[in-house]
Amino acid sequence: MPSSLPQFRSGGACRSPAAAARRILIQKMAPREILLFLLLCAIWGTTWIAMKFGIETVPPLLFAGTRFLAAGLVLAAGLAMRRSLALPALADVPRLLAVSLLVMTTCYGLLFWGVQYVSSGLAAVLEMSLTPVALLAFALLLGDERFSRRRAAAIALGVAGIVILFAPAATTEGSSLAGLAAVSGAAIVYGWGAVLSRPLMARYSSLWLACVTMVIGGALLLGVALLVEPRAPAMLRTAWPAPAIGGWLFLVLFGSLLGYTIYLHLLRVWGSSRSGSYAFVSSVVAVAAGHLVFAEAVTRTQVAGMAVLLAAAWFAIRPDLARPERDARTPADGVDANLSRQAAG
Repeated sequence: MPSSLPQFRSGGACRSPAAAARRILIQKMAPREILLFLLLCAIWGTTWIAMKFGIETVPPLLFAGTRFLAAGLVLAAGLAMRRSLALPALADVPRLLAVSLLVMTTCYGLLFWGVQYVSSGLAAVLEMSLTPVALLAFALLLGDERFSRRRAAAIALGVAGIVILFAPAATTEGSSLAGLAAVSGAAIVYGWGAVLSRPLMARYSSLWLACVTMVIGGALLLGVALLVEPRAPAMLRTAWPAPAIGGWLFLVLFGSLLGYTIYLHLLRVWGSSRSGSYAFVSSVVAVAAGHLVFAEAVTRTQVAGMAVLLAAAWFAIRPDLARPERDARTPADGVDANLSRQAAG
């Protein structure tokens, strides 16, 4: 059957597309990119600790809303200086509002609330590994991707990992179960919003989308916080404790701005699937940091559930070397080119 893929030749011999893709991938793994990748993993693996420090004293929705609104305004200032800050087309406003509501307001509202009742390490693995599975599921449902056995295995493993993690919580206190449900819901809602954002990504830059969705979503989240969190109005007018301020600054400066900048660079150089592998390294960093800083225990059941979820994530983001041109169009693009999605974990 004829293939539309280009044939790569070296020394007179025709190489397969898969072999050529591997060779290009190795060539792109320069030491600078590897160091940036490790820095990204360290930053996004420790943002969960900063989040924990913040929500110990500051209402979670207020903490999340102010964090994203501030990061979005900083991006807006940078885009304005570059004369790249423009109004969206009127026809795109409804979709832009829907994406901001799903990806920022609802996702991070659930995430920051849920982390109150779940260890930072478990929350990090659950959210980071479930996100690509959710992206894949919504991409299939909305016709953005085609069904395959590998993708079916990713979704099946993701469901199995969730069941393993939820089973012990179902027999313990309700807050733990609610926290797991909130963190899982955050990943699922994000998957929906990210796939909906695909048409916007064809018309607007990643930085512009990140800026606008963070400003809109952060402002909405701040408004919800002032309405539903009794302590939010008072905390907005008073000085926060030093650990909360430190965590907030780390999330804004390192999690959102520096981390996202590094991620965009890696996305351009490595592609979506390879860049998305930060989830595996960052998960290990998050579990280790949670154990060292908060003495969070990790049970054997949790280890098993996390391993299954990470396997599901690997199946979801693994590039298909037999069809390298598909790498740039995987569901992970919804995360890669949208916004500082993993700035919180």
